[in-house]
Amino acid sequence: MTVTLPLPAPPVIDVDRRSSRALSSAGGFRSRPAGVMEPPPATDVLQSIAHIHNIRKESEFKVSVASIHKTNVKREQEENEHRSKATAGVIQHRAAHHHRPRLPQFIVNNTRPKQRIIISEAVKLAAQTYVHREVSRSTEALIPAGRREQRLTHRNADAQLRGRQTGAELAVGKHGRAAKHSGKSIKTSKEQRAVKKTSRYLRKHNNTVQRKKNPRASDYRSRCQSRFTELDFPDDDRRRVRVRPRDVQPPVTWLSEDDVQKMELLAGGEVVSKARVPAHGQVLQVALEPPVHGKSPLDTHDERCHRGRCSLVKRTDDWFEVFAFHLDRVLGLNRSLPAVLRTFHSEVLPYRYIGGSPRPVLWWDPDIQHLTDRDNDQNSVPLSWVQYQNLLRLRCGDEADLRSAPCVGVQHSEWGRLALFDFLLQVNDRLDRYCCGFTPDPSEVCVENLLRAKCEHTTGLLLVHILVRKADPSRLVFIDNAGRPQQTTDNLNFRLVEGIDEFPEEAVAMLQSGCLESRLLRSLYTDRELWESRGGVSGLRPLVRTVEQRGKILLRHIRDRKLQPQRDL
Repeated sequence: MTVTLPLPAPPVIDVDRRSSRALSSAGGFRSRPAGVMEPPPATDVLQSIAHIHNIRKESEFKVSVASIHKTNVKREQEENEHRSKATAGVIQHRAAHHHRPRLPQFIVNNTRPKQRIIISEAVKLAAQTYVHREVSRSTEALIPAGRREQRLTHRNADAQLRGRQTGAELAVGKHGRAAKHSGKSIKTSKEQRAVKKTSRYLRKHNNTVQRKKNPRASDYRSRCQSRFTELDFPDDDRRRVRVRPRDVQPPVTWLSEDDVQKMELLAGGEVVSKARVPAHGQVLQVALEPPVHGKSPLDTHDERCHRGRCSLVKRTDDWFEVFAFHLDRVLGLNRSLPAVLRTFHSEVLPYRYIGGSPRPVLWWDPDIQHLTDRDNDQNSVPLSWVQYQNLLRLRCGDEADLRSAPCVGVQHSEWGRLALFDFLLQVNDRLDRYCCGFTPDPSEVCVENLLRAKCEHTTGLLLVHILVRKADPSRLVFIDNAGRPQQTTDNLNFRLVEGIDEFPEEAVAMLQSGCLESRLLRSLYTDRELWESRGGVSGLRPLVRTVEQRGKILLRHIRDRKLQPQRDL
């Protein structure tokens, strides 16, 4: 709005700095001695703005905007005509809009008719201060409560922002931008620094929590090779066990020195004697001696086995048990017995064991505890399915005594190791010999022997191959781990993990790291006959990925049930 008035000299406008309580409806600007026009100090302007935001309503005027305008015009006529007309234009503009947009530039005529002086932004800010004080007091009752509170909130934020700035020019510039964006929340530089600091802390905290959840997964991932080719496994190494001293990178750290010694005995030991295993017509017990030692004519077969020089030679179809041994070591379970694949040419063995396809050879552990019943010697303790589920709930060794019923002396964490191992291999002939947890083929032994018909009566279901060592009866020993390499993902046996509430941390970390394929292929390469007979990388990789896929399914099972991996202390 443009008002042209004759002025003897540019007026100097000062803001009354009394508190809002001392200002009456007729109060306003006070003139100072004539002089050169200069903007009021920035601190005074800001102090006035702060008073505006802390106005307390002294009285409620229930009048319309038109009556407010008429009252203001009457008051202005009593004052100096030059100053009242300039102020009247501001009041008319503010009363019509109920908010504070940027005011247009006021152009005031000097004594010379055509000379114009543009009032500075600081003067306009002072005019806005006065107008807003007067209008807001008289129209507060007309503004809805919710809108009034919201407006006061924004104005307080503006005042705090401007209160932290210095200099009149900075104050005026920031006021313009704050008024334009009064509907948005404003953060001070201190608050922004606090937010950035909090964000950095949260990111660091989340990374720490993630590392605590999987303390070893990232370490495995940093040291594994994602993909191997035939060039990574040279064929010129003709040793039976390719571990030392020409071990390729990465080193096979998961195989202990004792594992390597037993693998070399199984792969290259001389056959010196044999014996049948009761109730196992397809298994032959064979005594071996290292080639450098030769056989001692004074030792009997039992004496050799007692010294740890015996092995079990199984069927050719059980080659998957050698794969299971390497999987056990890569996962850090360390519960299965060393095994290799070998072709025999000894005259001591029956003809069907000589030549042909290689057979799995497993180390015979003389310390394993067997039941006295020779027809049922594949258990260290008799255990039914119902008893097994009860001891899982009691958490034997953690919350219940290992020697109290129904506990059988086995630590609770051992069952999680066994369940994870059997699920990845789909070994049912231990926890589910009756094939109750999946759909078996009609040719399966559990179907032919009518074992599956007993699944409806859980009291009659028994577990087999539950073995421990005499020296350490609280830990299990895994035997007969051939499993089902061709079991499809839509027919997996989840009965194997029923009742399990924790799994070993190291094994879970390996499954999460994505390094299972590379490490397992590297481990399988150490057994030359297994590697060559199964087609090397191209032949073994699909099998490794099948097990890896089962691992992902097991991880989803763990996540869905919110199970926590446990460290075996």
